[in-house]
Amino acid sequence: MSTKTIPARPIRTLIFIAFVVMLAVSSAAAKERVLHSFGIGDYGVNPTSALIADAAGNLYGTTSGGGAHGFGTVFELTPDKTNGWKEIVLYSFKGGKDGLYPSGGLVWDAGGNLYGTTLEGGRMNESCHDTNGCGGVFELSPQAGGKWTELVLYRFTGCQKDGCTPNGGVVFDDAGNLYGTTVNGGGMGCVPIGCGTVFQLTPTSGGWQETIIHRFAGGTGDGANPSGGLIVDSAGDLFGTLFNFGEHLRGAVFQLTPTSSGWQATLIYNFLGGNDGAGPLANLALDSTINVLYGTTAFGGPRNRGTVFRLAPGDAGWTESVLHIFRGDTDGSQPYGDVILAPSGDLYGTTTMGGGTCNCGTVFRLTPASQGKWTEDVLHDFLSGTDGATPEAGLLLDAAGDLYGTTYAGGDHNSGGTVFEISPP
Repeated sequence: MSTKTIPARPIRTLIFIAFVVMLAVSSAAAKERVLHSFGIGDYGVNPTSALIADAAGNLYGTTSGGGAHGFGTVFELTPDKTNGWKEIVLYSFKGGKDGLYPSGGLVWDAGGNLYGTTLEGGRMNESCHDTNGCGGVFELSPQAGGKWTELVLYRFTGCQKDGCTPNGGVVFDDAGNLYGTTVNGGGMGCVPIGCGTVFQLTPTSGGWQETIIHRFAGGTGDGANPSGGLIVDSAGDLFGTLFNFGEHLRGAVFQLTPTSSGWQATLIYNFLGGNDGAGPLANLALDSTINVLYGTTAFGGPRNRGTVFRLAPGDAGWTESVLHIFRGDTDGSQPYGDVILAPSGDLYGTTTMGGGTCNCGTVFRLTPASQGKWTEDVLHDFLSGTDGATPEAGLLLDAAGDLYGTTYAGGDHNSGGTVFEISPP
């Protein structure tokens, strides 16, 4: 079966065309506030990833476009009691060897450095993305005077070799290794560009060593196109989602287990389509106390508007429960981002469409009820104008119970997107 390269900005939208704390809010009382609108001067536009925060409450994220060179940015938002939130562009991607279009989120190391991926850029002698390069993994390090320096840790060498289009960011294990996925590449199946990979970057005295720990082969036995990133459990196992293939050709959830002879790949769940869901695009969330996974599918349900699901392990394997099926009207449609789990057991996420009259997306909460049922509350309907539209990423909650996220479009400046806050009553 052939597969086409998934273009860059924004990857989840184009596929459609093919500190956590308890938060107790009611849909009537939740209040949205736009902290920043993108789209002026050299600042970035169109954020597609979730935010992270530092101990001081500053927010960090990426924009898939804009910046001084038009290829995306890494930014910081700093709270100012007098003048509101101030944006600082930590780095504007130049294109070429340093990368283009950061799409996945960021992750910290213990030294305060930031790590992420770019969809394109890197080695320019390859035929990836019309010669724009196959993508890379970068590090940003703080310097004296508030400056940040970028270092490209790895440049992917070609779709048929070690992968291309790393969309989901990276994650650390306890040993300091980085792991991530490429949507395409790997040289197996999905002619001509490959079905995607899972890679490991290991720090060495001379830099970082890349190892492909799994090459997806496509078809019913292995799956293809890991659009989201990875999570790591306490045993060092990796979990992620596949947008395509699997036993029922509707996508799958996979697990990679380290063994003495290498990594063992297993499809732990194959989506059925219909009410079961189809086409997962985002990262999973892990309840580490009971080893239960939560996630979203962008499609599925009677109206093909997406689902939220739960996977629980057992003696006979993993069992899936569909927690919510989106209708596509006021409750939202097409959840592209991940869900986050609060200590209360509630789940929070976004939909890119649906909600109110604008069809511009929502922020939602799912609360466990009796007999295994879950109740959805829409915390905010986006109205397209200054409050933003089309949130493609997951959410962040701080210790005060405030919820933070990004929208791909909307805002004050020609639809460049926003950073928003939703406050509890």
